[in-house]
Amino acid sequence: MMLHSASALCLLLITVSSNLAIAIRKEKRPPQTLSRGWGDDITWVQTYEEGLFYAQKSKKPLMVIHHLEDCQYSQGLKRVFAQNEEIQEMAQNKFIMLNLMHETTDKNLSPDGQYVPRIMFVDPSLTVRADITGRYSNRLYTYEPQDLPLCKYSQTTNSGHC
Repeated sequence: MMLHSASALCLLLITVSSNLAIAIRKEKRPPQTLSRGWGDDITWVQTYEEGLFYAQKSKKPLMVIHHLEDCQYSQGLKRVFAQNEEIQEMAQNKFIMLNLMHETTDKNLSPDGQYVPRIMFVDPSLTVRADITGRYSNRLYTYEPQDLPLCKYSQTTNSGHC
């Protein structure tokens, strides 16, 4: 009797755990904490140094997005960035991606000051591309939501514009 009960309990546990595994697999992927809302399907690096490593290794440029959670301009840019499928696909497939809520030690990433939102590019040779600017003369590397669809970066020539 005891052996029969133990066998039944084992069978029940196996059934429950396999059903739970199937249910977990069917669930949508939990948000990636490194995305901070910029796109959960994008692979994000954690640090600037890690981004430089992968940019050089993969021959893809690094896109560095500087932002703050309590900045309305950062939030507006994030919303458009996260909702635009073309931008999400480009970010996932053409770039090494990093979003930062703090400054790095590389002063080349703030050639005209430390403000948000600010997007900087670093090419695979690890050169900060200060020549890729937005359309605002007072904050060269800031972008507004309506600017994003205009942004282009050519990996062939390692040049771009917004």
